[in-house]
Amino acid sequence: MNRPVPPSGPLGAARSPEGRPSYGGDEPIAAFATSPGESALTLIRCSGKNAVELAASVFSRPQKLREAPANSVIHGWIVESRGKAGTDGGTNGGGEKIDEVLAAVYRGPKSYTGEDGLDISCHGGFAAGRGVLRVLHAAGFRDALPGEFTFRAFMNGKLDLTRAESVMELVSAKSDAGRGHAVNRLSGTLEEEIRRVKNLLVRVLAGTELFLDYSEDEFETGGPEAAGELPERRLAEEALDRLEKLAASWAMEQLCREGALAVIAGRPNAGKSSLFNLLLKEERSIVTEIPGTTRDWIEGWLSLDGFPLRLMDTAGLRDSGGGPGADPVEQIGMERSRELIDKADIILYLIDGGKGLTGEDRAFFEKYGPAPRNPAASPGDDRPGKKPRLIILWNKADIVPAVPVPGLPGGDMPAVSARTGQGLPELIAALKTALAGIAGQETSSPETPGIGTVRQKDLIDRARTAVGEALALSAQGEPLDLIAPVLREAVNALGEITGEVSTAEILETMFSRFCVGK
Repeated sequence: MNRPVPPSGPLGAARSPEGRPSYGGDEPIAAFATSPGESALTLIRCSGKNAVELAASVFSRPQKLREAPANSVIHGWIVESRGKAGTDGGTNGGGEKIDEVLAAVYRGPKSYTGEDGLDISCHGGFAAGRGVLRVLHAAGFRDALPGEFTFRAFMNGKLDLTRAESVMELVSAKSDAGRGHAVNRLSGTLEEEIRRVKNLLVRVLAGTELFLDYSEDEFETGGPEAAGELPERRLAEEALDRLEKLAASWAMEQLCREGALAVIAGRPNAGKSSLFNLLLKEERSIVTEIPGTTRDWIEGWLSLDGFPLRLMDTAGLRDSGGGPGADPVEQIGMERSRELIDKADIILYLIDGGKGLTGEDRAFFEKYGPAPRNPAASPGDDRPGKKPRLIILWNKADIVPAVPVPGLPGGDMPAVSARTGQGLPELIAALKTALAGIAGQETSSPETPGIGTVRQKDLIDRARTAVGEALALSAQGEPLDLIAPVLREAVNALGEITGEVSTAEILETMFSRFCVGK
């Protein structure tokens, strides 16, 4: 890929005007790449100018480390201080040993950051890693800022912004689907698609500006340009079609990354906690015969066909009047339940089969039942105001078989038993159907280019709006000098996605959201 042009601003300096470290520069940095704790290993990442030389100054075999070729691993000790340089066979100058380590050496430009660097593997635990990092600080390394390693990879032309963002997506992936789609972007499929669309628009823009630079007399009479039509209009239409497909991928990509929120609701003692435990296959919620046992929400994660589902057990809903005799703790629990239900993507509402359908159940269905499709809804969202998808379940079917309920919203009502597992396959099928509806498509292919962040979505929307406007202006016979700036807006928006067009503020804001060590 082409090396990005460094943006103007403080990114060219290693320190802000206030003296704080800032993104940019090549000074040596170090940070934990794994969280310190009880584990077999802790990894400390180092990068920057003279990184290997500085590390060698606190290494038991300094010359061996200095001369290490790229992609090699050197065994030795990190030592507290260095007197006279020791031989490769012994401790560096007799300094105090901190930890026995393996140093993986990387040489720029063929490294993650494009700079010389090391990954130091030391023993796990809290003390060993912190001791090594303290010695590295004394040798001249500073703490890396959040995402600074990936920032340097971007600035040194190793990654474009779509692949840089996919690194953090991969770190935070909660399911196989999320991981697969992040890997897809990391491999460059989104970057390639953006560049393909941009090249189409650049050709259209070039033809438009060429016509503007010359007199109409220099073109053949009767040509499309002479008639005021957009040059290469078919290329602009192809670009718009590709942008529309990218925009439509957002619902699926968001589902793969963040998952859907499914809230289990119902009257007290309807079996919500038992169903929660059944779906998670572990005893997370307390289950008793006493109504109102659950006073606050409890959550857990599960995966359905690779999609993450955030499942929440909530306090039972009932009309207790809220009078002087009402339990204030229960009231707070029900209020929190209603807040979660309002945020839910999917509601699993349990009818207590032992008591049958009640007026409170019907009141809930009237509020949260499906509404007619909104023609203005965005792709993958046929719920006005993002109304949750309601799945109604007849629980305790092992005791009381389900009875037909006329006028029930949402179609079929699976009969389940949270106690025995009866009807679980039908419930899982209903959840998968709901997830597919939220995503706006039945299947997902990791190989298909898709947008992975809100930043990318906003810029795709900006580009497709501009291309649509340019085509509309052309259809209305507007002059090309009005259309050209609109096309350039689309090209610039696509350049921002990959990082060809960027500013210091945008980049610092984006990379500051990364974890330290990435």
